[in-house]
Amino acid sequence: MNKRFSGKSILIYLIILFAYLIAIGCSMGIRSDHLLLLFFLSVLFFLTEGTHRFVIGIFPLVLSWWFLDALRVLPSNHFTEVHIKDLYEAEINLFGVFSNGKTISPNQYLQQFNIDYLHLITGFTYLLWIPIPFLLCTVLYFKSNKMLLTFTSCFLLTNIIGIVVYYLYPAAPPWYIEQYGFDFYLNTQGSAAGLNQFDRITGIPVFEGIYAKSFNVFGAVPSLHSAYPVLSFFYARKANLKLFSYALFIYMGLTWFTAVFTNHHYVIDVLAGIVCAIVAIIIMEKIVLKSRFKHRLKLA
Repeated sequence: MNKRFSGKSILIYLIILFAYLIAIGCSMGIRSDHLLLLFFLSVLFFLTEGTHRFVIGIFPLVLSWWFLDALRVLPSNHFTEVHIKDLYEAEINLFGVFSNGKTISPNQYLQQFNIDYLHLITGFTYLLWIPIPFLLCTVLYFKSNKMLLTFTSCFLLTNIIGIVVYYLYPAAPPWYIEQYGFDFYLNTQGSAAGLNQFDRITGIPVFEGIYAKSFNVFGAVPSLHSAYPVLSFFYARKANLKLFSYALFIYMGLTWFTAVFTNHHYVIDVLAGIVCAIVAIIIMEKIVLKSRFKHRLKLA
């Protein structure tokens, strides 16, 4: 019998499926994107032996999304004071730019460059945060399934570290101060901020729709958008994907610039995201892969 149709495989799949549906149904309500993801995974899980193994390989990515989505239920700002003014002042002190007789943040300085092609480049860059890891997963699947599971497990670990920091240090993004000042408003909705310019130019409310559903408004630190390219670049290099790694290096720099240029993150947030990725890589490479667990990082 094919492994995807074995009793054990089907049982594990059904347990995960129904446990997830019950959890989200009782907590946040089942949305169309939940059902679309489950349909996509189900098709791949049972389609062929190859797609079955691929789903197992990318499952840590799915877990990452589930964990981040769960922040809607227990927002980090419900447990600890949200950092607004102190984070802004730290950014000014560390990375402030002197302009027109005063010191301003890099975000504020970059706002003077209201150029359409920059808005298009940065908008497209941010849209790639999901396709790029997924593309790397596809390449790694055919090159080394062990490397695939290592990458996706490290991706999950990075998100776990980031979520822990979210709860320890909930922080407002730069656009929040522009709209609300230093006062805290609990039920603040997400904002596309500078990415609204991409929507304006293209005539498609892409980012308006995305950020209207934001799951963690006060999760500026760390910038996980800035962490993901570090992981992709590292594992592309490790897999000796030279051309891909060169492209990822450029993408990584563009992502960091975009995070600040679009007023979504401070430089501090970007650096925190990079640190999260580096810590996760060190744990994976120096601890996990040197332990007995390394034998499990292989698709059956």
